[in-house]
Amino acid sequence: QVQLVESGGGSVQAGGSLRLSCAVAEDRARNRCIGWFRQAPGKEREGVAGIDSHGGTTYADSVKGRLTISQDNAKKTVYLQMNSLKPEDTGMYYCAAVYFAWWAPMSPTPCRQSKDVNYWGQGTQVTVSS
Repeated sequence: QVQLVESGGGSVQAGGSLRLSCAVAEDRARNRCIGWFRQAPGKEREGVAGIDSHGGTTYADSVKGRLTISQDNAKKTVYLQMNSLKPEDTGMYYCAAVYFAWWAPMSPTPCRQSKDVNYWGQGTQVTVSS
């Protein structure tokens, strides 16, 4: 069983920063990646960043250079540092987990693809005003 709990959302002005956290509770350690998705009203959910157990990362082009994903394995927490925020970054941000079979190669890519996600968090709202 896996539980993902997000925190850190809020309201900021354009140009500001926020750091989101995703606490991962899992019954045993397995190869996996953790991703951050966002969904704006009326739009599809978009995978913006992912990180695998080996520290490999992937980002959507729209956030490269502004958002940074990282993890603290001891705390079982994944972070999304968001700088230079824009109004178009507004949306509900979800943490997601993809677990790999023992024989499968590790990659952060599936953690930006909704169809591959095994577990979702409940989401945290980010609002960026102009």
